[in-house]
Amino acid sequence: MRAEHPAPAPPRSFVVIGAGISGLAAAHRLLATGARVTVLEASDRPGGKLLPGEIAGARVDLGAESLLARRPEAVALAREVGLGDRLCAPATTTASLWTRGALRPMPKGHVMGVPAHADALAEVLSPEGLRRASAEDELPPVDPADLGDDVAVGTYVAARLGHEVVDRLVEPLLGGVYAGDAYRISLRSAVPQLFEAARTHPSLTAAVREIQRRAATNPTPGPVFMGIEGGVGSLPLAVADAVRARGGEIRLATPATGLRRTPDGRWRVTAVDLDLDVDGVVLAVPAPTAARLLAAEAPGAATELETVEYASMALVTLAYRRTEVSLPPGSGFLVPPVDGHTIKASTFASQKWGWIAAEDPDLLVVRTSVGRYGDEADLERDDADLVAVSRRDLGAAAGLTARPVASRVTRWNDGLPQYPVGHHSRVARIRDHLAELPGLAVCGAAYDGVGVPACVGGGQAAADLVLGDPDRTDPLMSNPVQSRHGGAGE
Repeated sequence: MRAEHPAPAPPRSFVVIGAGISGLAAAHRLLATGARVTVLEASDRPGGKLLPGEIAGARVDLGAESLLARRPEAVALAREVGLGDRLCAPATTTASLWTRGALRPMPKGHVMGVPAHADALAEVLSPEGLRRASAEDELPPVDPADLGDDVAVGTYVAARLGHEVVDRLVEPLLGGVYAGDAYRISLRSAVPQLFEAARTHPSLTAAVREIQRRAATNPTPGPVFMGIEGGVGSLPLAVADAVRARGGEIRLATPATGLRRTPDGRWRVTAVDLDLDVDGVVLAVPAPTAARLLAAEAPGAATELETVEYASMALVTLAYRRTEVSLPPGSGFLVPPVDGHTIKASTFASQKWGWIAAEDPDLLVVRTSVGRYGDEADLERDDADLVAVSRRDLGAAAGLTARPVASRVTRWNDGLPQYPVGHHSRVARIRDHLAELPGLAVCGAAYDGVGVPACVGGGQAAADLVLGDPDRTDPLMSNPVQSRHGGAGE
C-alpha cells in the first residue's frame, strides 16, 4: 500500500505597506524565501524619495543622487537587480563651502565637520574662530558624563571647539543629510562613531584621530560614494521589476486604511475594495501614516511615532548651454545657514557625474536645495521665485550668470525625518512595543538612517523580523550617515 505524503504547506503571505526603497527592499527579501507578497503604495509610482526625471532632454535625479558605498546594502541590491554594470563613482569628489564671502575648499580630515587637527579649518574659520578651535587641549578632558545617554551635535562640538566650527562646517554638513538643525540633532544617532569615540578620548579631535587611525588600519576598498548611470532613481524601479518577476504584486494608488490582528494571530490589512489576511506585515511608510495604522493594535508605538518631526525642502534643477557657462571645479558647494543665503547647497551635477556629461556634452546641469527644519519660509515661494533666488545665489557664489535653458522645481514636503537628542531611545521604545506583536515590523527613514543604504538595510531587517529569522541583522547597529542633498525617504 502506497504511503500518503502530507500536502505541502502553502507559502507564507505578507503585505508590505509602502513602495519606497525600504518597502521594496523588504518585499524583495521576503520573496527570496518563496513567500507570497503584496505591496500597497498610496501614490501612483514606486520609489519614494528616489525619483528619476529629465531636464532639457537629459536624465537626472530629482531626489537623492548618490549612494554611500562604504555601507554595502544599496550597492549589493543594485547588483542583485541587474544594475551592477551601471554603478559608477563620481567624476570628482572635491567640494567647497560658500562662506565668509567666497567659495573655500572643504577641509580634509574631519568627521562630519569635526577636525582631527584644528589648523585644517584655517581657510574656513575666522582668526578668532580658529584660535578657539585650537584651544581644545587647554580644556578639561572629555567627561563621559557630559555626553550622557545622548547630546546634541552642535551643543557638544561648540562646547569643545567653539560655535564657529559648528556654524560654518558641522551645520552645513549635517544640514545636507537631514535638512536639520545641528543644535538639535542627536550625536548618538547622526554620528555614532564619534559619540562612542568621544567617550574614551580626552578631546574631540583625539577621538577623530582615532576614528581615522582605525579607518586607515582597515581600509574599505573602492569609492566612498557611488551613483548609477541614468540616476539613483532607477534603483527602486529595477527592484520593483524584480519583485514582480519573483511573483510579487505591487498595487499603486492603493493606500492601506486599516491594520488589525485576527483571532488566529494573523494580520488583516484593509484598503479600498481590498481585505488581505496575511502572516506578517512590514510598515514602510512615514511616521504619521505608521502611527495611524498602528493606533488600534500598538497604541504605545503610535504615540511615539506621532512625535516624529519632519523637515521640508525643495530641489531646483537648472540646465545651461555649456558654451555659456563657466563653473568652478569640483562637485559643488555647501552653504552655512549663518551666512544668510537662501540656498543650502548646490551640486554641479554634470561635473560630478560623468554619465550626465556624456549623454549631452553641450548641456550643464546644476542643482540647488532650499529649506531646512525651522527655516522653511522660502518654501512658500512659487517655483519661479525659487528658480530666481537660486540663480541669484549661484551668481554670487560661483559667478554663474547665464540664463538657463530649462528649470524645474521638485518639492519634498515633510521629506526628511528629524533625529533629535534621544532619537535612538524613541526608536527602541517603538520596537519594544512592536515586539509584543509577532509578524509586524517597521522600517524607513524615520528609524535607523535617512540614507539609501540605511533604508535598504532597514527594509531587509524588517523582512527578516517578520519571517522570524533569529540571525537577522539588527538595524539599530547601522550607521545612518549618508550623502549630501537629501536622503532616501521610506
